[in-house]
Amino acid sequence: MTDPIYAVGDIHGQLDELHRVLALIEADGGSNARIVFLGDYVDRGPDSQKVIDFLIEGQRAGRNWITLLGNHDRMFAWFMEDVPRHDPHLLVGYHWLHDRLGGTETLQSYGLSYDSGTRLEDLHAEAKEAVPQAHVDFLRGLQKIYETPDLAFVHAGIRPGIALGEQSDNDLVWIRQSFHIYSEPHPKLIVHGHTPVNVATHYGNRINLDSGAGYGKPLTAAVFEGKSCWQLADQGRLALAPRSAFSSG
Repeated sequence: MTDPIYAVGDIHGQLDELHRVLALIEADGGSNARIVFLGDYVDRGPDSQKVIDFLIEGQRAGRNWITLLGNHDRMFAWFMEDVPRHDPHLLVGYHWLHDRLGGTETLQSYGLSYDSGTRLEDLHAEAKEAVPQAHVDFLRGLQKIYETPDLAFVHAGIRPGIALGEQSDNDLVWIRQSFHIYSEPHPKLIVHGHTPVNVATHYGNRINLDSGAGYGKPLTAAVFEGKSCWQLADQGRLALAPRSAFSSG
């Protein structure tokens, strides 16, 4: 029997949903299950601080947890540098504290607030005091990719035609359209999040597990045995079968 591996989609500060899907995983695979978290632990939801605390505590306790880097995690990490760094992939006029990105909610989870009259340097100084160094270290230590013989787990996707070991960091955390429309097989089945879909979806060459928890929808957990995949639900495993690889979700 193939050793199962579990994956959890984008959490986005939703601690209650994280507890719910971890209970499903434990019911299916026990407390020592190997779990890959696909990134985006912070932003939009109310409990980013508590989510990071929980993941750190689990890893310190020896849980077999692999934590990948999401674009929102990288934006937070870059904000926490001595001089805040802006992600150049964002559209002109966007930044981590933009209403659509959720950095404000993350800072609120650490007890920080600001208004239109707040200087960025002052807010940054407050964040440096409020955010534990262990959280910053956690963000900076997140993996970009995790592979098994059949699967490659990443946050956003991969650049088609580029070897897995040669993928750029920006593509691993940000790519969308060119990855979504690609219909040919990849070197491995790609398991990712990043782009919300109504339900977890298998496109043939990739599986998207971001079911919109950042927008108040249920978080998704899945289990893999080789390339076979099931979504976890209260009633157990539900087969996640391939559909068209052409759909962008």
